[in-house]
Amino acid sequence: MIRVRATGGLLLVAHLALVAWFTLRPLDVPWVSAANLRPFAGIRADLAMGPEAAARAIGKGLLLLAPLGVLLPMAGGRLAVSPLLSLLRTVAAGALLSLGIELLQTGVPGQVVDVDSLLLNTVGVALAHLAVVPAARAVLRRRSEALSRAAALRRRQAAQAAEESTQGLTPTIPRVGIAP
Repeated sequence: MIRVRATGGLLLVAHLALVAWFTLRPLDVPWVSAANLRPFAGIRADLAMGPEAAARAIGKGLLLLAPLGVLLPMAGGRLAVSPLLSLLRTVAAGALLSLGIELLQTGVPGQVVDVDSLLLNTVGVALAHLAVVPAARAVLRRRSEALSRAAALRRRQAAQAAEESTQGLTPTIPRVGIAP
């Protein structure tokens, strides 16, 4: 379990570094559109461009922070947790990270604040969490329980062997029937 947490933490840091580079680097563009502060206005504009362009733009928004839906619970390393509480905690963390990115973009040349990015990023985190985390936790719980049962059995066998070797076998008295 410690390896899962360490791997999750390492992958989380790597993903956040990639996201920071991708979203917070200055872009050399001839002009910049205005900030979008109306929910779903950008999504409607993407849908008006046609199905292929809309799928690309919306997919990009959904996939940017989606790995956080898996990496945040993985870095937390809890197996026995309420699925709803885990989802809420992960989605809230994803939304706050997305909000932080959008706020930092206000000072980056060529980057524009878009409230639809915040919404799509948050939905992407939620979908990834729902698709992977409950099943992965169930598999890890079963494996952990099987390992703990095997360890308990080995401890019992070792204790029994140690008891038999130090004291010998416990003598048994044959049962004798009582006369009438």
